[in-house]
Amino acid sequence: MSELTFEQMLEDSIKTIHSGEVVEGTVIDVKSDEIVLNIGYKSDGILARNEYTNDSNVDLTTVVKPGDTMEVKVLKVNDGEGQVVLTYKRLAADRGNKRMEEAYNSREVLRAAVSQVLEGGLSVVVDEVRVFIPASLVSDTYEKDLTKYLGQEIEFVISEYNPKRRRYIGDRKQLIVARKAELQRELFERIHEGDVVEGVVKNVTDFGAFVDLGGADGLLHISEMSWGHVEHPRKAFKVGDKLNVLIKEINGSKVALSLKFEDQNPWRDAADKYAIGNVVVGRVARMTDFGAFIELEPGVDALLHVSQISKEHVEKPADVLSVGQEVTAKIVDFNETDRKISLSMKALAAAAPAEEDVVPVDIEAVISAQGEEDAR
Repeated sequence: MSELTFEQMLEDSIKTIHSGEVVEGTVIDVKSDEIVLNIGYKSDGILARNEYTNDSNVDLTTVVKPGDTMEVKVLKVNDGEGQVVLTYKRLAADRGNKRMEEAYNSREVLRAAVSQVLEGGLSVVVDEVRVFIPASLVSDTYEKDLTKYLGQEIEFVISEYNPKRRRYIGDRKQLIVARKAELQRELFERIHEGDVVEGVVKNVTDFGAFVDLGGADGLLHISEMSWGHVEHPRKAFKVGDKLNVLIKEINGSKVALSLKFEDQNPWRDAADKYAIGNVVVGRVARMTDFGAFIELEPGVDALLHVSQISKEHVEKPADVLSVGQEVTAKIVDFNETDRKISLSMKALAAAAPAEEDVVPVDIEAVISAQGEEDAR
C-alpha cells in the first residue's frame, strides 16, 4: 500500500464546495467595501459590499469585525483569480423569501421601518426582502402626504406573494380597519346613553364637531355645544381639544353627544328669576324686523318686540338698539313649557311718571290757603 504524500493529505483535509452552497465563514479581514472570510477552503472567500447589502453607502467596517462568524452563499468557486465569490444578501433574500411565504400563509403581522416613500406608496425591507405597500393600503383614510411615514415603524400583513416576479405587497389598511372594529365593539359594550365620557375633537365642521371616543366618533351638533348661543363651531373648538361629553343618544353605530349638562341648565330656576313683573338687565344678542332678542344669561334669550321698545313709535329695532347694547326691561310674559320670555321697555317706562305729567306744587300758596281755612 503506497503512502499518501503531504500534498495529498492536505488536499483531502480541505473540504470541497460548490456554487449555491451555504457555508459558514470567519471574518479575517474587513475593508470599507469588502469582507474576507475563512470558509475552510483552500482559498479565502470574498464578500463585496454589493453582495452584503443593497445600501451602497454602508461602511462594512462598522457592521462586522475580524473574528465574527457568518453564513454566506457561494456564488463562484473560482473568480478567475483563485478566490471564492460569496454573497450574504442573496442568502438573506432566499431566507427572506421563505419568511414572506410563511407570513403570507399564516397572515402574520410583520413590523418594519419605512425605508422609502415612493410616488405610489411605501417601501419596507424585511429580512432583505423589499415589500411595497400601495398608498391605497397604507391607511383606511386618504393620505395625501406619505412622507411622514419615512423612518417610522409600521405593522402590515403580506396580501400578495409572487416570488417568481419578486412581488411582495403589504397591507396596513386591513389591520387598521380590524383594530377600529374591535375598539368600536369594546366601546359600545362600555358606553350607555347618559354617560359622560372623555373624547378628543377630531374634526370641526359648519354644523358641529366630530369627537373621537376611542373606537367611534360621536357628533357634537352646534345646538348641543352650549346652553348659550354658539356662533360657529370653529370659534368654540379646535382639532385636538379634549372634552368631557354627555352621551345623548346611541343609534346603531351613530353617537349623538352634548355639552348641555342638566345641572348647568339655566332654565332650572328660571321661573323664579324671570317671573312676570320682574325687572331684568340683558344684552342685545341679535335683531330682526319684528324685535330684538335679549340674552339674559347664556342659554336664556327673551324677545323684546318692536312695539315694546318705546312709548314712541319704532319702525325697526335697529333704529334705536345695537347688538351688544345693555338694556333694562320688564318681564311681561313667561312660558316655561316653550321656554319663551317676553320683555317690555315700554312697560317699565310707563311705570315711572313722565316729567310732563308731574304738576309743580307751590308750597307757599298751600300754607296761605291752609291759614285762611283755619281762620273761618
